Amino acid sequence: MKVLVVGNGGREHALAWKLLQSQQIERVICVPGNGGTALIERCQNVSLRVDDFEGIARVAREEGISLVVVGSELPLSSGIADYLQRQNIPVLGPTQAGAQIEASKSWAKELMEWAGVPTAHSATFTEVEAAKTYVAQQGVPIVVKADGLAAGKGVTVAKTVAEAQGAIEYLFGDHFSPIVIETCLRGQEVSVLALSDGLTVRSLLPAQDYKRIGEGDTGANTGGMGGYAPAPVATPQLMEQIERQILQPVVNALRARGIDYRGVLYAGLMITPEGKPLVLEFNCRLGDPEAQAILPLLETPLEELLLACTQQRLEALPPIRWKQESAICVVAASQGYPGSYTKGYAITGIEEAQNLGATIFHAGTKINPQQQLVTDGGRVLGVAATGEDFAQATAKVYKAINCIHFEGSYYRRDIGRTKTDSAKSVP
Repeated sequence: MKVLVVGNGGREHALAWKLLQSQQIERVICVPGNGGTALIERCQNVSLRVDDFEGIARVAREEGISLVVVGSELPLSSGIADYLQRQNIPVLGPTQAGAQIEASKSWAKELMEWAGVPTAHSATFTEVEAAKTYVAQQGVPIVVKADGLAAGKGVTVAKTVAEAQGAIEYLFGDHFSPIVIETCLRGQEVSVLALSDGLTVRSLLPAQDYKRIGEGDTGANTGGMGGYAPAPVATPQLMEQIERQILQPVVNALRARGIDYRGVLYAGLMITPEGKPLVLEFNCRLGDPEAQAILPLLETPLEELLLACTQQRLEALPPIRWKQESAICVVAASQGYPGSYTKGYAITGIEEAQNLGATIFHAGTKINPQQQLVTDGGRVLGVAATGEDFAQATAKVYKAINCIHFEGSYYRRDIGRTKTDSAKSVP
C-alpha cells in the first residue's frame, strides 16, 4: 500500500520512517516533507502547502494512496479530514469539529466539564481588563493560555501578577482572543497519546517532553526540546486509570455530540503529588518530539493501527506490541529559537551520528539548489536513540548529537537526565 503523510516536521519524518519499516508499505509520499524525508528510500516529497486540500486529494487519487495520515494540527483544524472524506479518500485524523479539542482550549474545557474529566479550574476572557482583574483577584502562580493554536508557545506559567498581565497584553496584542486563564497545577507532566476509532481508545507508551528552551526547565516555552519514553511516572495502574477516567469519557462525549473522532487523542496531563491525573490540554495529533521517542519502540506495524482507526475496528486488534527498551530524543535547534533565527546553514555530521546508533529525524531542514542539506526552521533535528535503559539511551544520544554541526546549533543537555524530579514540575 501507499501512504501520504501531511506535514513537514520531525513528527512527519518519524511517521514516514516508521511506516516504511513495514513490508506492506510500498511507498510514502510526504506533503510537503523536509530535507530528511527527501533522503529516505521509497519516500517522495511533493511541494504542496498543507492547506492545499484539492492538491493533496489530487495526489492521493493519482498515486493510488490507501491512507492519508495528517501529522500536524493546522490542516486538521481547517477541515482537511472532512474534505478528504467527502472525496472518499481514507484519512487518519479527526474532523474539523473534533480538532476543536486542540484548536480551542475554551471549547475543550467545556467538553471536559460536561464529560466529568478532571482538569484545572479555568475562566475564558475576550477583554484585556477583565482578564487582568481576574488575575489580580486569583493571585499567582497562574497560567495564561492562548485559546487557539500557537505552535506550543502560547502558554505562560506566571509567577507574578505583572508577568501574568504582561502575558495577557501580549496575547491580545498578537490577536489571540479569547484567552484562557487557569489554576496552576503542581506535579509531574506526562504526555499520553492514544489512538481512537470513534468508539475505542488504545494508549501508546506514555512520554515526557521538555517545553522550555533552557536547561532545568528555564526560559521561554517552545514546541518541545526533547522527550523520552516510556515515562516511569505513568505506571500500568495509572495508565488504566487515565484511559477509564479521561480518554474514554472524552471519546464518549465527542460521540454524544455527533463527532466521530478517528485519529490521535493526545492528553497532556499533570500527575499531582497524590498521584491524581489532571488534564492540562488535549491535542488532536501525535506529539512532537514525543512521537520521535515513542515510534522507535513500536513493534506492531504502524499501518495496522492507523487503518484500524479509520475502519473503526480498533477494539478487535490484539494488544499493541512494544520493544522492552527506553528511547530518548534530543532536539538540535537554531540559535535564537523560539524567537527569530537565521536559516540556510549547512548541516554536517549526520552520517557519523547514525553510525553511533542514533536515528536522525529532520524537522527544519531542506535540500538547497546546490543539493546541500541546510537548516530551514527553529527546531532543526531530533536526534533519537534507544537502549536497554535510560542511561544507555541517553549516553548514546548525546554522543551522537555531538557529531552534528551547523552554525548556532543549540540543544539542552539535561533531556532524560531529570526523569522524575522537579525539572518536570510546574512551579
